[in-house]
Amino acid sequence: MGGATIQERFLQFYPRLRERLARRLGSLDAADDALQETFLKLARVPGSAAIGNAQAYLFRVAVNAATDQQRAGARLASAAEIEAAMAVADPLPDAVRTLEGLAALERLKQAVATLTPRRRAILDAVRLQGRSCREVAAELGLSTRTVELELRHALEHCGEYMRKSGFDYAFHSRDSSIQ
Repeated sequence: MGGATIQERFLQFYPRLRERLARRLGSLDAADDALQETFLKLARVPGSAAIGNAQAYLFRVAVNAATDQQRAGARLASAAEIEAAMAVADPLPDAVRTLEGLAALERLKQAVATLTPRRRAILDAVRLQGRSCREVAAELGLSTRTVELELRHALEHCGEYMRKSGFDYAFHSRDSSIQ
């Protein structure tokens, strides 16, 4: 190498390296970025390192730096992906919605408390425990039809109680299915 450091050789070959790298990468900006990274890597190479063909070595280091940058860029989200992520609504409710939900839940508890014991037991077994009307009927010694009617009455009662309390969005007894 004739006594010149690898950094000095880099500066000497810079214009040719930049041109070759830009052709290979298809972009002058990508070549400049890779050469900047190459220069930083060369700062860590000892000054007395013996390198046979400095220009080939420098080109290979620059190509490797470009490859590393492309891999790192592939792991990053694109501008469109970032924009799409920012447009996603926060799934967590805000404080007002949380308080409204807690108030609605409290009113629902009050509505359930006003049910007859049998209707409350049927509502609990079918809606909260997930049991079928047939199972509940067998356990209580009632017909399945009676359990279905009691469940419907319980749901209608709770819905009406909630509507009177101003929570008409909470229950829609027509939409509720009976198991």
